[in-house]
Amino acid sequence: MNRSTQPLKPIGAIAIAIAALFFFSACSVDKQASDSPARPNIVFIIADDLGWSDVGFHNGNVPTPNLRKLASEGLEIRQHYVAPVCSPTRAGFLTGRYWSRFGITTPTNELGLPFETITVAKALGEAGYNTAITGKWHLGSKAEWGPNHFGFDHSYGSMAGGVTPWSHFYKKGPYSETWHRNQTLITEEGHVTDLLANEAVQWIEKQTGDEPFFLYAPFTAVHLPVREPQIWLDRVPKEITGEVARHYAASILHLDDAVGRIVEAIENTGKADNTLVVFTSDNGGSTAENNDTKYPNINDDCPNGALPGSNFPLRGKKGDLYEGGTRVPTIVRWRGTIAPGTTNETPVHIVDWMPTFCALAKANAGTTKLKWDGSNLWPVLSGTGSLPERTLYSAGTHFRSQALRDGDWKLILFKANDGEEIRTELYNLAEDPNEKNNLAETRSDKQADLRSKLHAAAANDRDAVAIIE
Repeated sequence: MNRSTQPLKPIGAIAIAIAALFFFSACSVDKQASDSPARPNIVFIIADDLGWSDVGFHNGNVPTPNLRKLASEGLEIRQHYVAPVCSPTRAGFLTGRYWSRFGITTPTNELGLPFETITVAKALGEAGYNTAITGKWHLGSKAEWGPNHFGFDHSYGSMAGGVTPWSHFYKKGPYSETWHRNQTLITEEGHVTDLLANEAVQWIEKQTGDEPFFLYAPFTAVHLPVREPQIWLDRVPKEITGEVARHYAASILHLDDAVGRIVEAIENTGKADNTLVVFTSDNGGSTAENNDTKYPNINDDCPNGALPGSNFPLRGKKGDLYEGGTRVPTIVRWRGTIAPGTTNETPVHIVDWMPTFCALAKANAGTTKLKWDGSNLWPVLSGTGSLPERTLYSAGTHFRSQALRDGDWKLILFKANDGEEIRTELYNLAEDPNEKNNLAETRSDKQADLRSKLHAAAANDRDAVAIIE
């Protein structure tokens, strides 16, 4: 990963005092009513490596009834963009800033965010919200870098990345022991998806006071390794064959059930009418689709030729800046406030959620002080308006690729390890959503325009890097 090599300076008493003063002034509750409705509870659920066509409402092979029901009761955002891999997406969500501002372009076990960073959890906490994370953190895999240092009152799950489903270890090495509650390492029995769902449900059930709450539920499903209980394997459609494929499909079924349990807990506590629920994925699935051939190990009678882990019909996969790597299934439900069964084609970005949540929470955390790259999505979510014209910028892994979305146009620059540009691709997504026809040579005027805008956005890369001693 491209990270700063400067030493981390210990935060002294003066620096802490200055940071605290800045935080209080930036995130105090705005008593003036905004155009958004009364402050909702917020539940943000994010899957891990869930592909575009892994879900039933995109005609995938695996039934996802709870997600389909959630979509029927809310809004599907059809062009929601994230990073091509996990830690960057999490950094963008938590800060409202592009992940490249923090030098994060790959999964990281090191400290990802500077301690003084005002995350969405800090902002909402200062606005009176109870805050919790139940799931995968992966922005610093030591206890001293964990979620409780970044605004979460309660934390549980993996401080590192995707863990083994039953033993809850992360790979091998210094970050292997990662399963924790409030940054104290613990040992538990059970499947990771069940444990995370249990914790989320129990935490929601404890929110009996008048304070609003914010729950961030980043599941490890459907990230490999997957090893599912027989009860879920028995429910996998028979058309899906092969041990890995069936366990993967079972993992999707299991995840769908977990989402249903969280939504049911919201219903059972009588909070559904004042709870905003968002479901999305941290990046695309791990199977690429070139749009010309079917997957090699799929039966011909499977719908759309879509294998679990796929992004059919989008081009590319996890790790790519093509649509298949960065455009993910996304649902937003707020019963009685967001129109049910609707869709929206506005391009939105993972960095938009912090500005949106702060606006809904009446948290006065402005873009000038926090340097947000995102925008308040409420006009899109409520159907009352549109977003101002803007570009969406994304840095790929190790900064070896960069992309800019501007209206219907998308530019992708590819670079060698030494930073030298090696390829340029330009697509009109309105006419070519599957990115087959590279227009870089025939539309040099448009390429030059987007290239200038991309370089302007990239000029702020690494301006908030967490510096590790």
